[in-house]
Amino acid sequence: MIHDTYYTVISGTGRYIPSQIVKNEAFLDSEFFNASGERIPKSNDEIIRKFQQITEIEERRYVEDDMVTSDIGYYAAEAAVISAGIDKESLDYIIVAHNFGDVLHANKKTDLVPSLAARIKYKLGIQNPYTIAYDLPFGCPGWVQGLIQADYYIKSGDAKKILVIGAETLSRISDPHDIDSMIYSDGAGAVVVEAVQQESRVGVLAHKTRSDTLQHAHLLNMGVSYNPDYKDDTLFLKMEGRKLYEYALTTVPQLLSECLDKADVSLQQIKKVLIHQANAKMDDAILSRLFKLLNVPEIPEHIMPMTIATLGNNSVATVPILLDKLLRGEFEHHRVSKGDHVVFASVGAGMNVNAVVYKMP
Repeated sequence: MIHDTYYTVISGTGRYIPSQIVKNEAFLDSEFFNASGERIPKSNDEIIRKFQQITEIEERRYVEDDMVTSDIGYYAAEAAVISAGIDKESLDYIIVAHNFGDVLHANKKTDLVPSLAARIKYKLGIQNPYTIAYDLPFGCPGWVQGLIQADYYIKSGDAKKILVIGAETLSRISDPHDIDSMIYSDGAGAVVVEAVQQESRVGVLAHKTRSDTLQHAHLLNMGVSYNPDYKDDTLFLKMEGRKLYEYALTTVPQLLSECLDKADVSLQQIKKVLIHQANAKMDDAILSRLFKLLNVPEIPEHIMPMTIATLGNNSVATVPILLDKLLRGEFEHHRVSKGDHVVFASVGAGMNVNAVVYKMP
């Protein structure tokens, strides 16, 4: 007798992209310093041109001054619940991936109590005490890890519907005197996943995660402003860009290969790769190394939709926003159909890397 298996299927998606568009020209009057506290001698025009050449970022989105991370997470969550067509009271879990809590426009201190998941559950008006709400701080891979945790709950048979949210306001914790501040942006994405019981494989087929801390834990960290004359001891997000780039190129293709093998899916079967985006050149290099690692000679055209040019790096929100835009047909040259295989992947603070192989229902 063949027994059906529970599979984790995405039944609804939603996003919130802030309305404030900040173009690269907005940084022409910035004062940039290096990690040693020395003013960078290059002109801002030269700095910005080089920055755009490397990252391909032309503009980014900043959250409205009167909003915080839990607000935009709520809007994305509400859209996902509507998209799924479910009763919000039927949710078993609400998992919110973020890293800095709610940070006010005029006060850079992190606010984590109550959890953002509790705040979003409150904003959604959910009365069910068995809708368990908790936060997941896991660097930029947080949303993908939330999806992985949701898969564990569903495959155990203990949960049927889970809301997974990724929301971040990196603009609130970026040092205005650090060139890297031009990378960061704000946004939120969310999905509802549901248990589907059937014999044939669908939804989440496999996932892999790794954490490398001994040599890499502090490639992303918090530190004071690079400007020695900055007025207070506010902590901002800092990163060692070159080492982070090398780490990603070493670990992400290998993990993706392992995840494909675990899913028993070939690279040639992958229709789309939805990957965290902090640097377009880095993502291109990761994809190239993956194909080289698996001895696949040619990378298919239009396999990796990109948002970084206009949305920047919005951390945990990147992958769910990509998915929402993809499923709503908002990318030119990018469509998915029933039975197509998609990969979700991310790399970030920890350092953490993760991936999910997903089959469209």
